[in-house]
Amino acid sequence: MTGSDVTVIAADYFQSYSVVGLLAVVGVLFVAVAFGSGKLLRPVVPTREKFLTYECGVDPVGDGWAHTQVRYYVYAFLYVIFAVDSIFLFPWATVFAAPGYGATTLVEMFIFLGFLTVGLLYAYKKGVLTWT
Repeated sequence: MTGSDVTVIAADYFQSYSVVGLLAVVGVLFVAVAFGSGKLLRPVVPTREKFLTYECGVDPVGDGWAHTQVRYYVYAFLYVIFAVDSIFLFPWATVFAAPGYGATTLVEMFIFLGFLTVGLLYAYKKGVLTWT
């Protein structure tokens, strides 16, 4: 390779990054212009009500401490786990259709589903899935 070949390769390499950099700058400018125009155009009328803590349309009364049931978070956590894990089945389904990967992919899929079943049975045995 000669020096001019290296220069051409480097120029092509850095040109692809300059497009990414230009898009990043345009994105930052777009956000800055949006926030700046919002600050200039919005009315500023401070009132007592605007400085109160707002929580779901209910006026804040009493102590800020509230007891929350943990079981609702457990249900949400279990849903997220199984929803995310079910997403992994779709790539396996596409590989399963490819020639030469059928049996291996099928075995791996059933092993994965077995782990999910064991986790669900464990949660059921611990009483996590009972609504009280």
